[in-house]
Amino acid sequence: QVQLVEAGGGFVQAGGSLRLSCTLSRPTFSNYAIGWFRQAPGKERGFVTTISMSFGSAYYADSVKGRFTISRESAKNTVYLHMNSLKPEDTAVYYCAAGDRVKPATVTSGDAYDNWGEGTQITVPS
Repeated sequence: QVQLVEAGGGFVQAGGSLRLSCTLSRPTFSNYAIGWFRQAPGKERGFVTTISMSFGSAYYADSVKGRFTISRESAKNTVYLHMNSLKPEDTAVYYCAAGDRVKPATVTSGDAYDNWGEGTQITVPS
């Protein structure tokens, strides 16, 4: 088990940028994947991006590809989500999640992740 805490949410104008962080309670020596998901009011939680803590490989949802970048700083047990060119459609609560048995075929599914942060609100007004 690992606990996760998100930080960096807030209010940003369309076209602006924001950086989120996800700090883990301990190092991930096993093959952990850290994912970002988001949920807007009235919508189901959806996949944003994920990264392998071991290899640094990443995968992005089509809706954020080219705008969002996920990165890791293993020495700080932290994963970052750099969000650029933000749109009103990006408004949601953003969650980071960790899983130590995430398979390549299931990286986009929240069910593949065992531990979740409490979330942080991102608001992009129209």
